[in-house]
Amino acid sequence: MKIVAIELLRQDGQGQDPQILSAVFEVSSFGYFQRSGVREMINFFSRTFIKRTDAGQRQSIQHEEYNCHVHEFGPLTMALAEYQDPSKADKISAIQKELNETTAVLSKTIDNVLERGEKLDDLVSKSQDLSSQSKVFYKQAKKTNSCCVVM
Repeated sequence: MKIVAIELLRQDGQGQDPQILSAVFEVSSFGYFQRSGVREMINFFSRTFIKRTDAGQRQSIQHEEYNCHVHEFGPLTMALAEYQDPSKADKISAIQKELNETTAVLSKTIDNVLERGEKLDDLVSKSQDLSSQSKVFYKQAKKTNSCCVVM
C-alpha cells in the first residue's frame, strides 16, 4: 500500500474549519492533469474527517483501495511546548549558551581581580611614599632635637 499524502492540521474549536499546517503529497502515480484535483480532494477529505473526529480519538476510513487514518497526536502538543525554547531543542546551542554565560562570569571575575591588583599597587606606592615621608620627618626631628639640648 502506497502512502499518497501526510497532512498536519489544527482545529481551534468545533465548527471552525481546520487549518492545514503542513502537507506532503506523493501523487506521481496519478496522471499529470489529475494531480491538482487529487490534492484538493485529499485536503477536502482531511478537513471533513477532522471535523467529524472527536478529540483524543483515532479513526480509520476506507473507500475502495484508499485508507485514511485520523489521529489527534497529544504528544505533539507536549513536544511543541517543550521545544519553544530553542536551547532545549538543540544541545549545541544549549552548550554554547552555557559557555557564553561562563565566559561572561569569568571575564567579570578577572576584571575584579585586576582592579584589586591595581588597588594593591596603589596601596604599596602610598605606603612607600608614607615610609619615605616618615624617614624624612625622622631625620628632620633628629636634627631639630640635636641642636637643642635639654638640661
